[in-house]
Amino acid sequence: MIKGSKICGISDLDTLNFIINHPYPPQFIGFICNYKKSSRYVEVEKLNELLTLDKKKSNFVAVLVKPDEKILEKIKHLPFDYYQVYDCTPEEIKEIKQKYNKKIITALTIKDETDVEKYQLFSEVTDIYLFDSKGYEKSMAFDHSLIKKIKITKPLMIAGNIQVNDNLENYKKIADIIDISGGLETSGVKDKSKINIFLNKIEQTKNET
Repeated sequence: MIKGSKICGISDLDTLNFIINHPYPPQFIGFICNYKKSSRYVEVEKLNELLTLDKKKSNFVAVLVKPDEKILEKIKHLPFDYYQVYDCTPEEIKEIKQKYNKKIITALTIKDETDVEKYQLFSEVTDIYLFDSKGYEKSMAFDHSLIKKIKITKPLMIAGNIQVNDNLENYKKIADIIDISGGLETSGVKDKSKINIFLNKIEQTKNET
């Protein structure tokens, strides 16, 4: 059952303001904090500017790929509600969660059933599971049937090459939250018309469930 959405890779004030003030804002808004290979990477100085906006009904999410203490210390003063972490062990996540007092989205990149089964290792440290495809920026859709059989008691977020024109009915039985980034872009830039379409579709789908 789809309960909400996450728009990821926000890097400019105008787009962030549009999303926050949309009639149906996403539950989560993500910012790429330390993956410098990403075209959506945001420097800490820019984060300071962006995150001064009133988040209203949304949660701010710091997207972190195997974060070190340096970046964690740099962003600890920022009003993030969640840290979304890739490539961390359960022990590393536990330490981050305790030290910085943040809710955790544990991101698992999926290629096969072995990758899916790893979720069990993080049950004590995660607040939300994110099943993503391999490749970060150049992600491809993974076989969603891999996660249909698992039983998770915590919210499940799904990402990986999701497009604005996708039929959201396909995700209803496997995910609580739809995470989208590149699917809302035109020529590598967030497109407000696509964002509007997506958020309206999410709201419609929520009302149908």
